[in-house]
Parts: sequence; C-alpha cells; structure tokens
Amino acid sequence: MPSSKPSSSLQKNQDEISQSSDTRDEENHNANGTASSEQQADQSDPKLDWLQHCHRYSQLLMALVEPNTFKVQYANDYFCQLTGLTTKETSLAEQEIRLTDLLVNFQTKAIESLYRQHLLLLILRDIYHLEVQGKRLLEQPVIVSVKSPLYPEPRLIEFTFRSQQLKVTRRQSQDHEFADWDVEQLLVEHDSVKLINLSQLPIWTKQLCLEDYQLSGNLLVEGSDVTERETIGQLIELLIEQKSMLQADKFFQINQHLRSLFRATNTLVLQAEDELMRLFIPPEPPDTSPLELKSTAYSRDSLSSSHFLQAADSNQVRNIPDLSQDCPTDCERSLAVKGVRSLLLIPLVVKDTNSSNETGQLAGVVGIMSDHPHHFDELDCQHARELMPAFTAGLRQAIQRHFSHIHPAVEWRFMQEAERRSWGLPAEPIIFTDVYPLYGISDIRGSSNERNKAIQTDLLVQFNLALTIVEAVEKHQGSAFCQQLRLDLLDYIEKLKIGVKVEAEVTAQKILREQLEVYLDHFATCGAEAQKAVEDYRQSCNNSQGSVYVARDQYDKKIGQINSLLKETWERWQVRMQQIIPHYCDIECTDGLDHMIYVGESIDSEFSLYHLRSLRYEQLRAICDCARTIFNRKNPESNQLTVTHLVLVQDFTIDISHDESTEKLFDVRGTKDIRYEIVKKRIDKAMDKQTHTRITQPGMLTVVYSTQDEWREYQQYLHYLAREGWVDSKIISGTIEPLQGITGLKFARVEILMGTRQEADGRRQE
Repeated sequence: MPSSKPSSSLQKNQDEISQSSDTRDEENHNANGTASSEQQADQSDPKLDWLQHCHRYSQLLMALVEPNTFKVQYANDYFCQLTGLTTKETSLAEQEIRLTDLLVNFQTKAIESLYRQHLLLLILRDIYHLEVQGKRLLEQPVIVSVKSPLYPEPRLIEFTFRSQQLKVTRRQSQDHEFADWDVEQLLVEHDSVKLINLSQLPIWTKQLCLEDYQLSGNLLVEGSDVTERETIGQLIELLIEQKSMLQADKFFQINQHLRSLFRATNTLVLQAEDELMRLFIPPEPPDTSPLELKSTAYSRDSLSSSHFLQAADSNQVRNIPDLSQDCPTDCERSLAVKGVRSLLLIPLVVKDTNSSNETGQLAGVVGIMSDHPHHFDELDCQHARELMPAFTAGLRQAIQRHFSHIHPAVEWRFMQEAERRSWGLPAEPIIFTDVYPLYGISDIRGSSNERNKAIQTDLLVQFNLALTIVEAVEKHQGSAFCQQLRLDLLDYIEKLKIGVKVEAEVTAQKILREQLEVYLDHFATCGAEAQKAVEDYRQSCNNSQGSVYVARDQYDKKIGQINSLLKETWERWQVRMQQIIPHYCDIECTDGLDHMIYVGESIDSEFSLYHLRSLRYEQLRAICDCARTIFNRKNPESNQLTVTHLVLVQDFTIDISHDESTEKLFDVRGTKDIRYEIVKKRIDKAMDKQTHTRITQPGMLTVVYSTQDEWREYQQYLHYLAREGWVDSKIISGTIEPLQGITGLKFARVEILMGTRQEADGRRQE
C-alpha cells in the first residue's frame, strides 16, 4: 500500500479553524454575551474566518483522505453531518474511518477505478516526466450511494478527486508492471500535444500495482448531493421503458424512487377508464413484497368534486397541504382514515394533436402521500412538473400493455383498442366476425377411473394407519369411546374397499381431521406402541397435501407426462400451421389437450378458402402425430391410460368477442354460435346411436360433422391421411345420440397407424 502523511501546514490550519470555532461557540452561547457574532468576526483573522465559514456552512462535501487506504483525515461540517461522522471524542484521523465504509452495497470498485486513473496520470508526470493533457480525466466524477442518518433512504453523492498536490515515487523494485510496455502506446500526439489514448486507459489502470508506489500528501475529495437530479433521471428512464408501470414489481420500484425524492410515505395511481377510475396503492413498508397490486374502483361521478379531478381539469400539479381539513369525496376520506395528511397530485392528461380538443383526455393522476401536514413545498411541485411527461407516457404504455399477453394473430386488434384507450377515448368492444371454428381434443380415456383408484388406495393406507393408532390406544387404556372410534374406522374402510367417488377425497379427510387427528397429541402419550403409530401416521402425511398422497402423486405424474407430450407435439405443429395463415389458437391441458382455432378474414385479410382447407387438413395431421407420439413413448406403468382423438367440424362461421370481465380471451356471440359451444362441451362423451358405445375409441381419430357437404370434404382429407400413412383406409361411421336437444350429428372414425414417421413414409411408398 502506498503510504502518506498529512502535511503539517494542513494540520495546523485545521487545528486553528477548530480552536477558533470552539472559542466562538463559547462566546456566542455565553449567557452574558456582550458581543455579537458580527463584532467577533470583525476582530478575527480574515483568513481564518473565511476558512471557518467554508468549513461550517458549505453545502459541498469536502474531506482529506489518505491515498490508497482512503482513511478520512479531515472533513468539513456538512460531510460529517450527512455521513453521521462525529469528532466529539476523537479526531477523524484517530477513528480510521475509510471513505468506502460510508458507501452502500459495496460500491468500492467505482471509487478504486477513479483513483487508479488519477494515480496513472501522476506516475506519468512524476516518474516518466510526461506532461499529459489529461485534466478533464482528473475532473471525471463518480456517483455512489452514501448512508445518511439525516434521510430514510441512501443519498446519491457525486464525488470528484483532487490529486494535484500528491507526489508519487517508485519503491525499490527490480521489476515493475510497465517494464515490457511502451509508454508511448498510452499516448497519442496531436499538434505536438500529448493526449491520453482513451482506448488504452482501462488496460493500463488495471495493470497498476499499487504496492509499487509511495505517495506523499493527502487526496482532496469533493462531493455534492445529486440525489434529486439522479432520482428524477432514474424515474424517467424507469417510466418510459417497455414494462407496464402498473405491473407490481415495477410499481414498487417507482414507489421507492418517489418516496426517496419527495421524502414521502407512499404513492398512488388513479387510472382513468372511461367512466370508471381505478385506484392503485402499494402496501406500505415494510410490507413491500411485489406479488400483487390491488385496485379499488370508483365511478367518475363519485370523484367529480375530488382534488384528483380538480387537478386534472387545471392540468396543473396540485398541493393539498392538509387532507384532514379538506376531504370532499369518499375516496379522499378513505385516504385520510389511513393517515394521509399531505397529498401532491400530478395529473396525466394526453393531448391528441389531431383533435381540436385542447384540454386533452385524462389518462390518470399520480399522488404522492405523506403522513405529515404541510409536507410538500414549491421545490417538490417543480420536481413533480418535471415528471409529468414521463408519467403520462408511462401510464399510456401501461394501458397499452393491458393487452400485452395476446395471441400474435389477434394482437393487432387489441393494440388498436389499447391505443384508443391510451388517449382517454371510451372503450369499444373487440369483435372478430365470420370466423371458422376448428375444435379438436385428445382425451385421456379412463383418467377419472384411474384417479378414483389412486384416491381409494391412498385413503385405505391412511385409514389403516389411523386404525393402528386407535387399536394401540385401546390396548393401553380401553374405553367405550375409543372402541366406537375403532368401529367407525372399520366401517369406513369397508366402504372404501367397495369403491370411491371424487367427493370421497374431501369427505374422508374431514372425517380423519374431526374424529382422529384432533386426539393425536393425547394418543401419543398412551404408551410406546401408540406413540410409534402416531409417528408413522404423521410421517406418512408430512407433505404439502397433509395426507397420504403416494398413489395420487404417481397418477398426477402419469397425466402430466401425457399432457406434456401432447402439448409439445401440438406446439411444434402450430408453428407450421401459423405459416399457412395467421390464426388464433388456444390450448387447454387437463386430462388431455383441447385446442380451439379461429380463422377468418377479420383476423387476417389474406384469408381464403385455400387457407381454410389447408389448415383443416394440417389440424388432422397434427392430431395423428399427437396420437403417434403418445403411443411410441407410452410407459408400461400407464397402460391403463389411453388417449382418444376427435375433431368437431362446422362449415359455417361464428362471431367471437373479447369480454374483459372473464378469464377467457374470447366468447361466442349469437344463438347458432352458442349451439356450437354446447356440442363442444359434450361431444367427447357422445354415444353411437346404434351400438350405444362411445364414438371415440383409443388410438382412433373420430370426425364429427352435420352435413353431407362437410362429410365430403373430410372424406377427402381422410383419403389423403391414408395415402400419407397416417391412418387406415377403413372408415367406421354412424349417427350420434341426441345431445340435450341437439340432433343430426354424425361421425366417422379411422384407426391411426402407430409407428415412426419413416414407417409411415414406407407405407406411403408402397
């Protein structure tokens, strides 16, 4: 480490300043003070008075530090106040506090990098005797976070080093880091002036070995508090980025910056949605987990006299000094009840340059809250005005990103609507008319029975464990009540052996909780055998389900594996299908995979009959590949689980609309469209009218249709599939039993040929 000692002259001046300061404090606070501070200033040394004034009242942070160690030797009053340093008991030099100890989040690399840059220029000056025009490099600042007892949040300080008074010499060393380096590589000459080659600077500064150099003198560090400037810059950058400001994690980041900038308690956002206003308020610290951002809805009429809409009408930042004295609406009264006293409102009004309306449309209002009255001042209002454009852009983007997770084929229409709403225009319904539906399902046959068997197995194990406990307790201390418990368990075990339904899963657990588990602590004290039985029971139920969950876990994994294979295969085909014509496709995985495709001119203007038929045929090929994938990767353990495949044909169009109040992206419109939805829900359980068997069979593709025109089209597709080697040429057909008043449905069924694609190609060539 380079060593250095404070210069004697600097120490003498510092001591004189301190002594003079102490003398003045005693004189000014003397109870019989006969002389004013102004008179004392006139009688003092002008030089010391000027130094003392700078030392005590300058808002620039100043400190002398040892080079390399960065130990603080001296500091002015503002530096000490901001960082919490004190010199009441010992001097700063004796406390051995490093400048880097005051930083947040170990930001020492930035300080060290700037210091190495200064040291390199000193080496060129003092050792290589090169006068380099690098003054601007010496003035380069670094911004770091500093902990301060004066503020709840760290402050951003811009530090600059003044190293001109430092002297550097090389220690005795045979080798040095630049021995094999050409110093001239670091320099470029321009008009006989040597300049630093900035491209080489990082390499040379990193190469420096600090232990090889001896430094004398102190490094002067100057700093200024740039928290407000930097926070505003960070806020603007955060607000204009792509992510919606109303997403929980980003909203919490914005809230943190605003609390720091305005010394606030919390923030709110009031979003305008036509005649509805949504109020978003994040939880107050320390509850700052960005998991969910809840909103409260208010009608615009209920807020007509509110401070929010008054700020919007004037399009000016509005300062409410004491909300408890002025609560015109229920919304503001609810804020006052929560302890809000001061409120700074930032209206976000979007002006349409293409409209004659000069007032613009209200996008929302941002509110900065404080639990202290008269908290905000004119400087806060100025900062708020600076943030208005960024907040307006951010909220507009949030409205647009409301439709961000939309299928690419229909995203354009949602973005149109988002753009309208971002200008404050009333909402319009999103409707796609005259689209063709293509529905298909790959259903895991027997999944319900298999799950019931798994439930039965687990419950029998758990009830027998419970019976073991009760029998052990009865041996230890028999009682009539304990005997009845045992008989109840035996009766329920016999019922379980007969079979279970889905509701038995809930009913059985309730019986065990109410008739056994409430006594387990007592039962554990009824002898060693009972204690062991209780431990076995608890160990078997020690999982997230709180019950024996072995057979059901195996079942869940089997279903999950089949669903994953189906989904992976379908998504692979979806890439190819989207290349035919962009279309909407939604899939749902439960006990198998359902897919719902909508395609038409209202979705893509290039749509034609060719695209429709190409897509229908590709749908059939994709389903055949799903069947083949399951067959080829079938686990012997899951031989009880088979998969059936069905396509529902409809050759007339329907209308679909987006309903924001439901989880579904689209709902159908009109009576004929609802008929299609009814058929969709029941068709996989449909029965053959003649044989009274299910129309879907494992390993087979079933096509359901209504008209002869539909059949002729799909008969051609089945012929193509057979020619490609996907299905057998033999077709089984029939009529479907009525489905709740819906009649006239027919079906055709073919066997899907299982094997590899190469085998299918071989069959096709034959």
